Amino acid sequence: MAPDLSARILALHNLEREHIGAPTLEWDEALAQDAQGWAQSLVASGRFEHSPQVTRRNQGENLFMGTSGFYPIDAMIGSFLEERSDFRPGTFPAVSRSGNWHRVGHYTQLIWPQTRRIGCAIAQGRGDDVLVCRYWPAGNVMGEAVP
Repeated sequence: MAPDLSARILALHNLEREHIGAPTLEWDEALAQDAQGWAQSLVASGRFEHSPQVTRRNQGENLFMGTSGFYPIDAMIGSFLEERSDFRPGTFPAVSRSGNWHRVGHYTQLIWPQTRRIGCAIAQGRGDDVLVCRYWPAGNVMGEAVP
């Protein structure tokens, strides 16, 4: 991933984290490489699903897929940030105004207070761009507080 793109992804995450008082994240090239491998696997297979490896590695994962070339990185990360409108602070999974934590899961991973590192990658295939962001340690842990 181009340094300016990884810097933008990191800045978008840290801007929101700073806004809510969560510690800033650091870029992790090993996480970015993991994300690249999974993004390429998804576009090659045509699937859109979370990697089974993230749990074993204590990594969190956010995914985005959209029409190739149509979504700039700000819009991709913005789709995670839009979930803030349904978010309410609380103990996970009771963190959604709708009662469905899946409607805020990307956002809560992005702001998870114990997460310290991030690495993301984009792959293109079959008319779509796929963004995979990996987080360490993983967020969305049952029974833990989310600010």
